[in-house]
Amino acid sequence: MLPVRGRDGRAARAARILGTRTAWTPVGDGEFYCPGCGGDRNYQRLSGRRRLTLLGVPLLPRGAAGPVVECAACGHHYGTEVLDHPTTRRFSAMLRDAVHTVALAVLAAGGTSSRTVLETAAGTVRAAGFQDCTEDRLAALVEALAADTGRVLGGPCGASLAIELHEALDPLAPHLAPAGRESLFLDAARIALADGPYTPAERDALTTVGAALTICAEDVGRLLTAARTPS
Repeated sequence: MLPVRGRDGRAARAARILGTRTAWTPVGDGEFYCPGCGGDRNYQRLSGRRRLTLLGVPLLPRGAAGPVVECAACGHHYGTEVLDHPTTRRFSAMLRDAVHTVALAVLAAGGTSSRTVLETAAGTVRAAGFQDCTEDRLAALVEALAADTGRVLGGPCGASLAIELHEALDPLAPHLAPAGRESLFLDAARIALADGPYTPAERDALTTVGAALTICAEDVGRLLTAARTPS
């Protein structure tokens, strides 16, 4: 192999003589969703210090590096913003809780006198992961919620219920694709429609659900219509 000549060759030789090395120190660990592996993995949070090297020997400090997140499986380094993404297990729990809260909100708006509505709501909640959810348990939760807030069942979405919806949906919405947000909204709309057309209170509750899912008003109207169309 011929030796490298010219400017590129001089640069390569200089890089071998002078360089920068980073010494990483673990400052924390945990579990995260690794974008490289595509799943939940363990990680180390690392803080680094850069040093100028001469012939591979570290000499002068060159400042701080990181912090970064290192995947224990693939070894790749990522910015600490990856920790904002929920793990798969956490995301599943957030979605399950969101479906449960949305179902309660729609039932509180429409009332629990219809067995068909309760069956639809319970089936939706069970499909989301609450396998032991029953119609009677949902009805009892809605009645307890109304008693606790002094709210009349079938009335407009109250402030306390709107707060609960936002608490359940605000952290979830940024991690849901548009199709996922619409699917969750449609589940809520179909619960409301199980016993007939939307009531004004149900529309109010669904509008609040749409806002918490960051669905624009125009798309909320489109989805309210789409839910009435048999699939």
